Amino acid sequence: MGTTWSAKWTQENEAVDPVAAHRELADLLERLEGVFSTYRPESEVSRFNRITSTDWIPVSAELAEAAERARGISALTSGAFDVTVEPLLQRWGFGPHPVPARAPDEAESTALRSRVDWRRLEARSSPPSLRKTRPDVAVDFSSLAKGLAVDALSERLARLGCGNHLVAIGGDLRAAGPGPRGDGWPVAIEDPLSTWPALGRLLLLRNGALSTSGNHRNVRTIAGQRVGHVIDPRTGRPVSGPHLSASVVARTCADSSALATALFVLGPDAGETLAHREDLAVLFLLEKAGRSMGRESPAFARLPTAPAQTR
Repeated sequence: MGTTWSAKWTQENEAVDPVAAHRELADLLERLEGVFSTYRPESEVSRFNRITSTDWIPVSAELAEAAERARGISALTSGAFDVTVEPLLQRWGFGPHPVPARAPDEAESTALRSRVDWRRLEARSSPPSLRKTRPDVAVDFSSLAKGLAVDALSERLARLGCGNHLVAIGGDLRAAGPGPRGDGWPVAIEDPLSTWPALGRLLLLRNGALSTSGNHRNVRTIAGQRVGHVIDPRTGRPVSGPHLSASVVARTCADSSALATALFVLGPDAGETLAHREDLAVLFLLEKAGRSMGRESPAFARLPTAPAQTR
């Protein structure tokens, strides 16, 4: 998935062999890579993107579930989250695609946006299948797949007897159990404006997930202009504005991952409205006078923070 992963746990009744656990978790991730990776030409997603049929296509249960989840988040966010954004990601040179010499002009952007619409990807679970309503629809589940993979690793660790654990893939984390000290797992939200790894916030996460989305890490330089990898599917252009990142705490990492992307696309004003309406735990970090400033929803303000000695 183009990033790193880690899993840590406290030993409980029986000691779990870390080597065997690592092998089992790595095998699980390898299988999910074979479903979702846009870097692998023979992954299930890559093969689906090459299909031009508008018939129902049999897919794995994981891919059908991801598509159904994606449709729900897209509907909730009025299209700010959209897995059919792949044509725009390709044109802007993100994922496995080469960096272009120039940005798309308005005519090209309009043509690309005509292929992007979450309602053009239909899903069903029995039997698991997907259907394009337009032959040139292409999908990228990256903003959801990492969260799904974190959830899968968390569930596997629980089955192995490691009920008190913290799993991370890139900026997506899920914690289970009381943590190493009994008050939750300390997890950090980075301050993007810091030259050192300073913390925007430090939370105590217990039986929940945290995801952060922003444009400060994965960037490209196109015709002398730096652009970030989060594309607004409604405009066809990389997200810009005073907000640096959006962080979401939710019950599952699939939800926190997709919602963090959607809320970063929406921005702090529309995002705050959605967070209040749906009681979402959201933190926006914004740039003001060269420094970052937090703007949080009431649900986020209620989350426990780490004590001073943990900072």
